[in-house]
Amino acid sequence: MLQNFVSDMVKKAVTLTAAGLAAASLSTAPAGAQGLPHVVVLATGGTIAGSGTTGGGYVSGAISGDQLIASVPDIGKRARLSAEQIASIGSQDMNDGVWLKLAERIAALDKDADVAGIVITHGTDTMEETALFLDLATRTEKPIVLVGSMRPSTAVSADGPRNLLEGVIVASDPKARGRGALVVLNDTIHGARDVTKTNTVSVQTFLSPNFGPVGAVSPDHVAFFAAPAPRTSLAAPTGPLPKVEIIYAYAGVDAKPVEAAVAAGAKGIVLAGVGDGNASKATIAALQAAAKGGVVVVRSSRTGTGPVLRNIELNDDELGFVAAAYHNPPKARVLLQLLLAGGVTQPEKVQAAFAP
Repeated sequence: MLQNFVSDMVKKAVTLTAAGLAAASLSTAPAGAQGLPHVVVLATGGTIAGSGTTGGGYVSGAISGDQLIASVPDIGKRARLSAEQIASIGSQDMNDGVWLKLAERIAALDKDADVAGIVITHGTDTMEETALFLDLATRTEKPIVLVGSMRPSTAVSADGPRNLLEGVIVASDPKARGRGALVVLNDTIHGARDVTKTNTVSVQTFLSPNFGPVGAVSPDHVAFFAAPAPRTSLAAPTGPLPKVEIIYAYAGVDAKPVEAAVAAGAKGIVLAGVGDGNASKATIAALQAAAKGGVVVVRSSRTGTGPVLRNIELNDDELGFVAAAYHNPPKARVLLQLLLAGGVTQPEKVQAAFAP
């Protein structure tokens, strides 16, 4: 029994020492750290900050940004890190209030010459929408890198620590400058415009199905496959975003979803259409009536890949619609919200912003 007692005490001592060192790494820079780039981690919650309950369940956003940093061995050797807690939510609850907080904080960090890059920890469910919002609504040349995980922090083989490490590596890399918002998971770097979640459980859930990833990352290197693409920057809104609804097309759908959206005060409607952005005759007629009433209507597709081009299958000129090109329905909604917030309501000007 004495031997077991001594063994238990040794284990506790080792655990406490490791925890103390991890906590110290947040407040005390390691040797030579003054020469490292400063990366700010903006935490919003999500599975990466999740803690297990029973079975496969977990609570999103239970772990703080500081705790996430402390969980990654040697991350302090890659950058000088500081964490700020913007929100503690699952990304299914992400909203434009948090988006505006992120955009405001990024604008402030852009003015801080000591900050080299920004990492945002985020749930995967709506990460692609937040990424596009920040890509459009911020103008910094500094890297903005969103990271998350498919497994909570308490899971066996949790993927969050490596994703966070690689996000910090990308945000620290000068080659990441001027590329807008990036999504980094599972050793892959994606651009905000094309990336989308494609699987409910796989750690390789994020793909860029139309144009492919923009780069790759490991703890040893960062590689980008092409020069930064031209960016479209829209003014960051100062208040709540206009109401834009997504209407999903399916066999037998009638006009009621469109009519309900208009009655609820929608300023824009995105059609998640079948095929090349099409829908039933009743739905199209209701959308045409909405467009004539001043609601901006954008045709996208529920298929997941490929463009929705103007005047294909439907006569957009006659109907007063906008074609979403390569924007999937959730991303078409984000872009339309920002355009409407900036006072862009004419279909031809909205169409120009959606050009492929």
